[in-house]
Parts: sequence; structure tokens; C-alpha cells
Amino acid sequence: MYKFVTIYRRVDDELMLEQFFNQTHLPLAEQLPGLVRREVSRISHKPGGESRFHLMFELYFKSKLSFEAAMATPIGIQLIEDLKPWAEAKIITWFFADAFTEDSEQ
Repeated sequence: MYKFVTIYRRVDDELMLEQFFNQTHLPLAEQLPGLVRREVSRISHKPGGESRFHLMFELYFKSKLSFEAAMATPIGIQLIEDLKPWAEAKIITWFFADAFTEDSEQ
């Protein structure tokens, strides 16, 4: 699998952050062709106290090729364009990764 991860940092105006995520980022992501799974993690804290991160959003695709095809569509292009100002303002961190899962035997 291949994934696109976006991590939102905590900001003073959490409402603005939530509105962007819920009204722009999430609806666009849900329309991406080839999207296999999406996962939202609301970050509560880190060991020792409050985390500087607010939310992590992971979009899973079968392969890097299917991810690249999705990003080349009008929806994919719009998603990246809408995220760029947030990345430039260092409110989000985003990256792409090969993802593997392993089940533990217990």
C-alpha cells in the first residue's frame, strides 16, 4: 500500500482548522479515485504532556502508481492546491510513504 499523510499542528484558532479539514480537505479526499482507505486520528497528547499536533489524516492507495493517478485528476490537483498554503504556513506537515501491516500473535 501507499499512503498520503497530513498532520495538522495545534493552532490558537482550532475552529478554523476544523472547518478547513471538515469542509475542504476531507470532502476532496473522499472523492479521490483509487482511495482504498482513510483514517483520521485526533491526537490527544504525547508522553509527558500536550502534543503540538492536533490531527493526522491518512489516505491509503493500492500503489504509488494509483496514488499518482489520483493526484493527477482535477480533484487531486485541487486538494494539493488547497493544502499548499497550510503547508507553507507550517500548519500542516505532509508526506508520502510505503505502508506495510503486520499482525502480532498474542
